[in-house]
Amino acid sequence: MNALSTRVFLGALAGALAILVFHQTTLQIFFWLGLSPQAAFRIAHVPPFHAPLVVSITFWGAVYGGLLGMALPWIPGPLCAKSAVAGVCATGLAWFLFLPLMGRPAAFGWEAWPMVRSFVAYQMWGVGVSLLLPLLHPRDIGPRSAGRDDRRHLVA
Repeated sequence: MNALSTRVFLGALAGALAILVFHQTTLQIFFWLGLSPQAAFRIAHVPPFHAPLVVSITFWGAVYGGLLGMALPWIPGPLCAKSAVAGVCATGLAWFLFLPLMGRPAAFGWEAWPMVRSFVAYQMWGVGVSLLLPLLHPRDIGPRSAGRDDRRHLVA
């Protein structure tokens, strides 16, 4: 099992990359299909810290990914199910905490299509985390070094 710091770091890295590659690409596809009024990778500054939107979303994706990486050993089930649950939690936080902080109505004012679009994008973030995290996981490179007892065979 990896150390807690390694799991948090790799989870945060996977979460940030999943936002940029999966979440934002999903929103861009919606825009290209005419299903979204705005393109992805927006650089408009958003409250409360007035950071560009894509930077803010990437930061929070890293935070959620780090929390997921920390919790992985204690949550039963396959990684894809854990990531889907993390996507649902991220959706809830976005709808009921971050949208109101940005001065917009919670859950998009209960309009169906923006809610569906947001839910799909956050689930794609979860898919991205479940695909990227195993790729980032450290592995042993090459054979393990021989133990002390094994080395004496080579010397004799």
